Amino acid sequence: MNEQRKDILAMLAEGKITTEEAERLIAAVERDQPAATTVLERPKGKAKYLRVMVESIENGEQGRVNVRVPLQLLRAGVKLAALIPPQAIGHINDELTKSGVPIDLTQLKPEQLEELVEHLDEVTMEIDQSDAKVRVFCE
Repeated sequence: MNEQRKDILAMLAEGKITTEEAERLIAAVERDQPAATTVLERPKGKAKYLRVMVESIENGEQGRVNVRVPLQLLRAGVKLAALIPPQAIGHINDELTKSGVPIDLTQLKPEQLEELVEHLDEVTMEIDQSDAKVRVFCE
């Protein structure tokens, strides 16, 4: 439920407006809402998957990648990273950096992952270039 609707219902409950006024206000709010997108809405915090979709055209060939990663797998991975011996983390970080992934595993904490998942739940990233389209979102 959006904030405007909550405010209208709160005013109704407090007796500041009548039922008819509440109905008119809610109808006006619904008219002002943007049209529904193709992505189905779901309750916040219920995301189960991180989805990455890539469509590319290279040398006249069309390629497609559609990856659906369970968020539980990401959570488990973060917990498992905590079991890596400290002497090995430095080597892993160095190799990740050499590979173009500058992540410091010592800074990766489970609570940060939950915050990231919560923010990803609200975001759909779309990149549209002449040779590729990329979408990243939670579902």
